[in-house]
Amino acid sequence: MAGATSNDGSERQRVDKWLFFARVVRSRSLAAKLVSGGSVRSNRDKIDQPSHGVKPGDVLTITLDRRILVYRVLSGGTRRGPAEEARTLYEDISPPLPPKGDTSSLDGLPKRDAGSGRPTKRDRRQVDRLMLGEDEDS
Repeated sequence: MAGATSNDGSERQRVDKWLFFARVVRSRSLAAKLVSGGSVRSNRDKIDQPSHGVKPGDVLTITLDRRILVYRVLSGGTRRGPAEEARTLYEDISPPLPPKGDTSSLDGLPKRDAGSGRPTKRDRRQVDRLMLGEDEDS
């Protein structure tokens, strides 16, 4: 057949279709906007065309609102199926999220002594009394 192509996962597939089939985004038009906006990288190279082809073995880095996803493409999809089917299209190699109470990423930042920040209302009143020369006994 002249126009038919077998989609056994060994050939390239448009990145916007793949993102839609892998359930990264809700619609193919949103996938195209994500790619056009520069939020998708393929093998560390920024891509801006939704027609860019991905094949098994490619690593996609996807920047979403509050997280970064790193997926290794395992195969191309044929349809947008259930989530279990979508998970067979990729291997998630994203870095693990730090625990909620973990502050180790803030270790390099300078620390401020307690109370050395912005003065409180009480502190301001004491400074005003001092500057105006009022007695503290009144």
